Amino acid sequence: MYRANAFKIGLVAAMGIGLAGCSSIRESRGYVVDAMLIDAVQPGLDNQRSVEMTLGRPSFTSDYGQPTWYYVSSVTARRPFGGTRIASHSVLAVKFDNAGNVVSADRSGIDRVVRLSPDGDKTPTLGRERGFLEDLFGNIGQVGAPGAGAGQ
Repeated sequence: MYRANAFKIGLVAAMGIGLAGCSSIRESRGYVVDAMLIDAVQPGLDNQRSVEMTLGRPSFTSDYGQPTWYYVSSVTARRPFGGTRIASHSVLAVKFDNAGNVVSADRSGIDRVVRLSPDGDKTPTLGRERGFLEDLFGNIGQVGAPGAGAGQ
């Protein structure tokens, strides 16, 4: 009787440990979103300094056009023996006028993320393909040849 109960407990414990290993690992990347702080940014009231004091430094800023600060946040989920997928993604774009005052604070989510599917696993290049032996012995006899450069 004692052996049967010990076996059942051991079996349940082994199944629990096995299932715990199958749970996904969640990782936050970038800006950690706090809805209360994001709602505190008000167009017409805030400026660059107050936004930096409220939200912190941006993930990146625009180099051209209207001054814009971007706060990017992603949460990824990774399953054991599987790939990583994006569980949630958001971007807060805070736009400023030339005086540094907030014009707008726009939010976008994963619906604006573009999925790219590369065509194959090789990058096409111009020119001809050389074999192993051509790479190894291809320059024999080329020293001092016409067009070899300045050290002739």
